[in-house]
Amino acid sequence: MEKSKTFKDLKMWQKGIEIVKDIYTLTKRFPKEELYGLTSQMKRSSISLPSNIAEGFKRSHNKEYKQFLHIAQGSLAELETQLIIAKELGYIKDNELDDIAEKIDHEAKMITSYSNKLV
Repeated sequence: MEKSKTFKDLKMWQKGIEIVKDIYTLTKRFPKEELYGLTSQMKRSSISLPSNIAEGFKRSHNKEYKQFLHIAQGSLAELETQLIIAKELGYIKDNELDDIAEKIDHEAKMITSYSNKLV
């Protein structure tokens, strides 16, 4: 596996940034009473994704890097759960959930694939 020069070169990091932007756009429409609840949690979960990819990239051992990628996977699961809750509460539509869930699934596969290549 060819080593990227910087975490910003990683497709999984770039996709993570896209997911963050999508979440910020979606949560702008949430009720104000959710500002410190679901909105805040979803933003935190999404930000955790590219942040852990970046932090793991800077670690000196692949074992540590894999741990940060596992944390990123956990953030994806957390975010997907929060999106389902938002849909159940009527804050987002079915098609919006489907679109972002597809991106989350793709991101999870990229992270798994990358992690499996680390020795």
